[in-house]
Amino acid sequence: MSQQETHGFQTEVKQLLHLMIHSLYSNKEIFLRELVSNAADAADKLRYLALTDDALYEGDGELRVRVSTDKEKGTVTISDNGIGMTRDGVIEHLGTIAKSGTKEFFNNLSGESSKDSQLIGQFGVGFYSAFIVAKKVVVRTRAAGHDASEGVLWESEGEGSFSVETITKNSRGTEITLHLRDEETEFANDFRLRSIISKYSDHISIPVEMFEEGTPESEGPDGEKIPATEGSWKPMNKATALWTRNKSDISDEEYQEFYKHISHDYSDALKWSHNRVEGKQEYTSLLYIPSKAPWDLFNREHKHGLKLFVQRVFVMDDAEQFMPTYLRFVKGLIDSKDLPLNVSREILQDNQITKSLRTALTKRVLGMLEKLAKDEPEQYQAFWAEFGQVLKEGPAEDFANRERIAGLLRFASTHDNSAATTVSLDDYIERMKEGQDKIYYIVADSHNAAANSPHLELLRKKGIEVLLMSERIDEWLINHLTEYKDKKLHSVTKGDLELGSLEDEADKEAKEKVAQESQGLVERVKAALEGKVSEVKVTTRLTDTPACVVTGEGEMSTQMIKLMQAAGQPVPESKPTFEINPMHPLVERLNNEQDEQLFADWANLLLQQAQLSEKGSLTDPSAFIKLMNQMLMASLK
Repeated sequence: MSQQETHGFQTEVKQLLHLMIHSLYSNKEIFLRELVSNAADAADKLRYLALTDDALYEGDGELRVRVSTDKEKGTVTISDNGIGMTRDGVIEHLGTIAKSGTKEFFNNLSGESSKDSQLIGQFGVGFYSAFIVAKKVVVRTRAAGHDASEGVLWESEGEGSFSVETITKNSRGTEITLHLRDEETEFANDFRLRSIISKYSDHISIPVEMFEEGTPESEGPDGEKIPATEGSWKPMNKATALWTRNKSDISDEEYQEFYKHISHDYSDALKWSHNRVEGKQEYTSLLYIPSKAPWDLFNREHKHGLKLFVQRVFVMDDAEQFMPTYLRFVKGLIDSKDLPLNVSREILQDNQITKSLRTALTKRVLGMLEKLAKDEPEQYQAFWAEFGQVLKEGPAEDFANRERIAGLLRFASTHDNSAATTVSLDDYIERMKEGQDKIYYIVADSHNAAANSPHLELLRKKGIEVLLMSERIDEWLINHLTEYKDKKLHSVTKGDLELGSLEDEADKEAKEKVAQESQGLVERVKAALEGKVSEVKVTTRLTDTPACVVTGEGEMSTQMIKLMQAAGQPVPESKPTFEINPMHPLVERLNNEQDEQLFADWANLLLQQAQLSEKGSLTDPSAFIKLMNQMLMASLK
């Protein structure tokens, strides 16, 4: 295995390198932040593994990251004595982007440098940022606990291939040497690198060191001899875990840089919450709400969660046990004193302390969002635009916090006839009519379909607000959110409208009168549509439309049927309730039709029209067109 091998980059990496090399970033210095951050992570991982196997330290337990330059050669070297990599690990991690959905990433690229650089941050491909400034990158690495002869040399000029060779490396860890492009030699300057490290890496808990030259023996102002000093490696950062410091001592810039370090996001965080809890349980949490959604937000299977530290020792990334799935966008860490240092995923899943921490952290995040919604509604709307659909998963997943989550939801409504989702359930309740005891809503395929649904006609006439829902998840949400603050949520497309005291005596009398007068019509329609509908009724919910279909109580709604079918689930056959509006001229014309065959054709046409309006499609559209053409031809005679 000692011979050199050449491998081609994964296609997506080639595209990425092309973007890097052509100066995608306006802020080139962030390459150092990314490489130092990766080196610190490698040291953290070794520290954790060494808890159960201290032989991995190989007699050197002082973990650090070192940055050095060679002006003559035009190189920058970042080295660490962390966990290191094996040959297979090098090929896997430095030759491919180990993420599904990379194509989505490239599809999202706009050609605008600033936007695209933020996207790359969301895709966590920090190592490749080396090629922003380097014409060639050389990596020397050896995994901790492996023999010195199992070192690996990786080289690439970022042109589509890389070479891998087995070498002897006496020290564990990874050393990355960047051969700078001619126009990027400013980064071979010690002072420049020091300023970048202090700017971006001050919060990292591993010392980031640079070599400080010694001084020769000299004479003082009074003729005394000042002894020579030897050159030595000196830390350039505070090397104190940021979350252990007092909040008052941490600037907003430091909080933002730490967010970028742990999330690999290039955008600033929207909000954060830093808390130290003492008492029954002792822990520190630092939680961030991002400003932009990551590309894989809707992949519920993708790893998410917080970084877990136990007494400042890094234990694991993506500890999902501390954050429910509907809050998977939250980034941050938890440092607990109550969990054992040898904690494992299995222990975490069954640990009572873990459940208690999860409850507390969930409440903390919901509190942050409530405060944001109350104090900074515009900022909250920006958050909602990015993460609203994920938050809608909450009522189904977290019954205990269902009411709090519901208060954070936003919808469009008939109040302002806008498609903007800005109306909260509290706003709706505040505007409810006197005597109204239900929150009315409609779920449809699109906002326009919802806003123009015939089911809203009577409610609009009475000035009753209706929530307009048109996102795929809305039907799922509404099945788990049946009431809010003792007000039932009621679909305007299901069963009776149940207006209660909103209907005055005159309305009720008129309704009963129309129902009695139309009994004969209802029976004829029922006979004409036998086998196609479950029931025929006279409706008062319509004012401008001749007929509509509604879902019976306890039956599956049209939107739920579509969701089930899209998921490949079998759907039981159901027939709608057909409601006709006797006051409409078309229905009046139908009532006067003596020819039973023509009557049946008209009834069928009205039913299919109503189904098209409700579902947005028909099972047999050609039959509908044929019938409609037939009726048009008949009317022309």
